[in-house]
Amino acid sequence: MEEIRSLLTPDVNNDSTTHWAPGPSAVSRSLDPPPGAPQRLKDLAGVFFMVALNVLALLANTAVIVVILKAPHLRKFAFVCHLCVVDLLSGVLLMPLGIMCSSPYFAGLVFTVPECQTYVFLNVSLMAASIFTITAISVERYYYIVHPMRYELKMTCKLTAAVVALVWLASAALGLATVFGWSSHATRGAVSAARCSLHWSRSDHQRVFSLLFCVTCFCLPAVVIFAVYCNVYKVARVAARQHGPPPPPSWMTATQMKSRADSISSQTTIITTARDAPRRTPRARPFGGSKAALTLVVIVGQFLICWLPYFAFQLHLSLEASSSISEDLEDTVTWLAYSSFALNPFFYGLLNRQIREELDKLRRCYSARPTEPFSSGHEATGHENFLQFLHRTSCTGDTRASFTASSSPRPTLDQTPQPAVRIPGQIPEELS
Repeated sequence: MEEIRSLLTPDVNNDSTTHWAPGPSAVSRSLDPPPGAPQRLKDLAGVFFMVALNVLALLANTAVIVVILKAPHLRKFAFVCHLCVVDLLSGVLLMPLGIMCSSPYFAGLVFTVPECQTYVFLNVSLMAASIFTITAISVERYYYIVHPMRYELKMTCKLTAAVVALVWLASAALGLATVFGWSSHATRGAVSAARCSLHWSRSDHQRVFSLLFCVTCFCLPAVVIFAVYCNVYKVARVAARQHGPPPPPSWMTATQMKSRADSISSQTTIITTARDAPRRTPRARPFGGSKAALTLVVIVGQFLICWLPYFAFQLHLSLEASSSISEDLEDTVTWLAYSSFALNPFFYGLLNRQIREELDKLRRCYSARPTEPFSSGHEATGHENFLQFLHRTSCTGDTRASFTASSSPRPTLDQTPQPAVRIPGQIPEELS
């Protein structure tokens, strides 16, 4: 413990070796005495939640990627597949490091300065790549719904590859800005894993970068996403109104309009009562006004819930350097942002009907072969079916014999022999 404290405090007597010490704006995790039972239960629940979220991100993103790559007609969801790839990389590289930095069970873990820089680089780069891809998906949906002809004409493989390359270039540029430019710390030394975050260095460059990071990765994408889905909602409402009943002519009076409405309602009642229930239900439109409103609320709401607290926290620390922030608050907003990596495959992949159908086909395909490895050819299966057949036929023969013996009539003098086999539709002969 004394070695960790000596690494985190500058050496006053020796000026040749300068260790990095966090500024007042860095959120520090104090080394408190051993916690009690409630605190241990809270820490255990936090670790369980983080590990479960990490596993969910790995499984969900892998499932969507496999489904899109195996189905040729799903190759049009290239941006969704790219989003799942980014989130899968986050689940493999970023989230385990986040567990080490956030969990009190790794409080004694120490990073070197290059390791901490790598974690901050991955944090910024993968977050930016995920948000930029979500923005690209929103714009693609806008052109697919509002301008379908232009979408079919311009949405080519070259344009898709160019957008993906631009996303990675912009994300890498933001990530490299966290590595270069921090001159207030020395390249030698060590950093506690609990102190390794975006605000691990107090400098003017860090404040400028935090503002740029918040504006570039949250404010602008949020405006684009909200504007795009609002336009989609307007177009869907107009389309829903056009499919409705035509408006009445302007020359009709109020009484005529009321009688016309009564006539229409009476005709509707007669038609619906004359037809059966399945024909009475109109066919749903592929993208109606209610579905557009629900999509707007779900997509924009999920984006704001996951990312707004995190970027608000980063912006507050940049503007108010002397403010003290709870370490639990930092962990909460960080993992709320990380939860987007596990939720994106559901909101952008598994909610799509075509992807769900292909996933169900894939699941049925793999669940239909459980007995093949346990048998050589069809010998074991045939042997088992033959034994089952013998048992079934023997039971049936015994049952029929007992039933015949119990239900056979008593012999009489004038008994007429009955036919052995009863032909369907045969009229029984009457006894004389």
